[in-house]
This record gives sequence, C-alpha cells and structure tokens, in this order.
Amino acid sequence: MIRIIFTILFICTVSIHLYSKNEADSVFSILNRELNNKAVYIDKKEQKINGLKELLDTPNLLKAQEYDINMKLSAEYKKYKIDSAIFYVEKNQEIAAILHDKDMIDETNLKLSLLYSASGIYLESKQILNTINRQALSEKLLPLYFEAYSQFYGHYAQSNSRHTYFQKNEAYRDSLLTILDPHSFQYRIAYAEKILYQGQLEIATNRLTLLLKDVSPDDPNYAMVTYLLGTAYKNKHNLELQKQYYAMSAICDIRNAIKDNASLQSLASTYYEEGNIDQAYKLTKSAIEDAVFCNVRFRTIEISEFFTIINTAYLAKEYKQKSELKRFLIFTSILVLCLIVAVIYVYKQMKRVSRIRKELYRANVKLIDMNEDMTNTNSQLNDVNLQLSEANHIKEEYIAHFFDLCSTYVGKLEDYRKSLNKKAANNQLDELFKMLKSTTIVDNELEELYKQFDNIFLNLYPGFVEGFNSLLIKEEQVQLKPGELLNTELRIFALIRLGITDSVKIAGFLRYSLSTIYNYRTKARNKAAVSRDEFENQVMKIGIIQKIR
Repeated sequence: MIRIIFTILFICTVSIHLYSKNEADSVFSILNRELNNKAVYIDKKEQKINGLKELLDTPNLLKAQEYDINMKLSAEYKKYKIDSAIFYVEKNQEIAAILHDKDMIDETNLKLSLLYSASGIYLESKQILNTINRQALSEKLLPLYFEAYSQFYGHYAQSNSRHTYFQKNEAYRDSLLTILDPHSFQYRIAYAEKILYQGQLEIATNRLTLLLKDVSPDDPNYAMVTYLLGTAYKNKHNLELQKQYYAMSAICDIRNAIKDNASLQSLASTYYEEGNIDQAYKLTKSAIEDAVFCNVRFRTIEISEFFTIINTAYLAKEYKQKSELKRFLIFTSILVLCLIVAVIYVYKQMKRVSRIRKELYRANVKLIDMNEDMTNTNSQLNDVNLQLSEANHIKEEYIAHFFDLCSTYVGKLEDYRKSLNKKAANNQLDELFKMLKSTTIVDNELEELYKQFDNIFLNLYPGFVEGFNSLLIKEEQVQLKPGELLNTELRIFALIRLGITDSVKIAGFLRYSLSTIYNYRTKARNKAAVSRDEFENQVMKIGIIQKIR
C-alpha cells in the first residue's frame, strides 16, 4: 500500500516539473530581454534629441540653420513622440513663411500632412493636401508629395476598412515608384511591399531577403524589411519563420526607441493564434504602452480592440488555471487522506514494535507540518476573498457616487423651481418675468450645442461639405464664412444625412419654424445639379471622404 502511494506522489512531482522548461537562447529570448531594457534605449533617444535641441541655442543662428535642425528633431520624434514632431514642423512653417521660400513652405506642408495622417488627424491632413498644387512643386518634392497621399489613404483605409481607400493608397504608391531611383532603398522596399500585397509571395520573399543583406540590424529600415518578411511567411503559412521575423522587427524597433510600430502587435496576434495567451498578453500590453506614448491614435484604437480579445482569453486562462489548482488541491487532499489511512493501518499491524512506533511518530510530525501548510494556504485564500469583497465594495461606492451626482442635479432643479415659486408667492413679478424671459443661458447652451454637433459630425464625415457642394450647381455652392464649420443650410442636411428626415424634428432641434425648414429644403432642391427628387437621397449617400476633384 505504501509503495503505491509513493509511486503516485512521484508521478505528480514529475508532472509538475514538466511545466517549467528552460527557454533556448534564441531571437525570442533576446526579444524578452530587450522588452525589459526599453528604458535604456529611450534614454539614448532622449540624449540624441537633447543634443539637437542644444544646437538651437547657438548664437547668431540663421533661420535656414534653425529650419534644418527643426527638421532633424521632427525626424527623431516622428515615430517616438508624434506630437513633438508636429510641433517642430509647425515651427518650420513660420520660418518658411518668414523666408518666403516656396520649397520650404511646400516641404513643411507635406511633412505636416504626413504627421497628421499618422496621428489620426485626417481632416486637417486632407485639408493641407488640398492646398498643394502638384504642378507647381519642385522635382525634389514630388516623392514626398506622392508619399504623403499614399500614407494618408493607407492610414485612413486602416481606420475605415474601405477598399476604395486601399486602392488610392496603392495608386499613389505606384506613382511614387515611377519617379524613384530603381536602385534606391526606398524604391526597392516600396516595390517589394507592392508585389507582396499583390500575392507574389516567392518574388517578394526573395527581394526582401536580398534587401535584408544591405541593411544593418541597427538601422530602423531593418525593422520594416523583417516585418514585411514576417507578413510574407504569414501568407505562406510558415508559422515559425513568421514569428521569427516579427520578433526580429520588434527587437529593432525597441533598440531604436520606435513607438509607432506594428511588429509587437503582429507577433502578439501570432502567439494568440497558436494558443500562447501569456506571451500574447505581454506583447500586447507593451504595444499599447508604445502607441499611447507616441499618441498614434489609429494604432491605439486598433491595438486596444485586439487587447480586449487577448485580455478576455487571458482571464479565461487564469480561471482555468485556478480551477486546475483547485482540483490539484483536492487530489492532494485525497492523497493525504490515503496516507493517513495507510499509517493507521501500519500502526494497527505493527503497534507492538517500537521501531514502527517511532516511524509513526515521525509520520505524525510530517502530517502536522502538512496541516500547517494547508492552514496557511486557506489563510491566503481567505485574504484573496477579502480582496475580492473589497473590490466589490469599491464598485458599489462608485455606483452610489453616480446616483449621488444625479440626486444633486435633481436637487438643483428643485431649488430653481422653489426660487421661481418664492418670487411668484412674494408677488415679485418683475424679477420673475425677468428670469423667465432671459434667454442667455439657453442661447449659450444652443451655441455650444451647435459647435459640438458641427465638430462631431465633421469628424464622422470630414468630406461632407465638399460632397454636398458637388450635388449643387457651381454658382449655387455653399461658401462658409471664416471660422464657420457648418451654416444653417448645411446643418439641416447634416441632420438628414444622420437619418433625421422629419422637418418637425429638424425644426425642433435647430429652433426654427417649420416653414423655414421647408424653405431651406426646397431652395436646396432647386439648386441641385442632380434630379430634384433624388437630391436628398444623394445627400444620404455622402461618404466620409469624397472623391478628389
């Protein structure tokens, strides 16, 4: 009996040790080390940036020299802190205007558009691009022009998942390829990316492998090449090489303090697909930290959505592990019970033998120790339960706080009602009428409401004004005043675009008479460049960004 029990205990011990394997010294272990050393590389990046900033304090610094330093600072900040990159390009806008240098003005506008689209400020980015006359650009700025348009549609397509925008992204990338030197790194990587996403996997893989030999592992471009190789092997369903190249890309990004990256998220997604939830969770957390630090909005939103999936899976795994631990404790308890039964059995059979009595004594001592361990374990479980109770209490407090706020607001309304009632009761009619007739509060709130409506609507539909004007004959198109986002006419049709077609509801929202709303709608139909009957249906089809004209 004793032999059987010890055999079972040995099997359990061996099973536990199988869960803990030593990691091989590979690219993945290097990645884990570099994730812990992110602060070191950030410090190096900050030192380099501070060195450039010190140059700005050079006595008698010319504006052209300041312009060059600002451009270098913006380049350092571009994939590190995008808000700072925007700041230095905006400073160069002022310098370019002072110097009256057209190339400088065009260059700063194009780079500012690139930064805006990367940070998710699509409306401003598109507005800048619309102001640039391609025909008047110098030849050296044409690559930057096509890159700015390609990146804008690429970033916007990722946020909207519209095939049309992906097509425009590819079209502008093709235009860029036509003017680049075929031997340049920019051309080679752009062409490799093009054929990769066209499905020419073997050719793309070969070109990227050759390109990898020409770039140093410390070069930021190394991260781009390895990322594309990881994507190529993903499409070829080669999981191991997919992970390896994504990890190599992530290592390069970390060493260059690049916060706007896709490699960590892609690697996390790969780990998630193969069921390694712990590693996927770790990498996704790091990717979110980078995106928030850099303030790249579209990537932050993208990673946050993926993190929700990972976090759910991670919590499910934790619950499963706790359940397995519970079952293990039950199994251990059964084993202990069997051991006790065995000891009792031996004691009854060999009670007259002193040697056995001594052995039983030692066994009892061990059992006491085990009971103490179990007591400690139960104490720890009680502590965890107390923590969970406390967390629930905190949630209840937050809920109570919310209701308290609501109650306070109701109380304020009641005080205002009582104030009016008191003046009425005291026959203070003049003051009462003055309070009732005053529209200042209402007017201010309406003005703020319309401002908020205009901003939110144009963020949803940045191309609405352009699209609306395209439905009108040229001489009747809407011209907005300086600082005006939407006027009354545009606001009426913005509500129609949102699905509010009832004139009564529109009149109630905009505080106009029903006849005024009818007049605005009729006038607009009379100015339409399309069929009057189809005009409002066409308004309902206006997308987020209209075709460039």
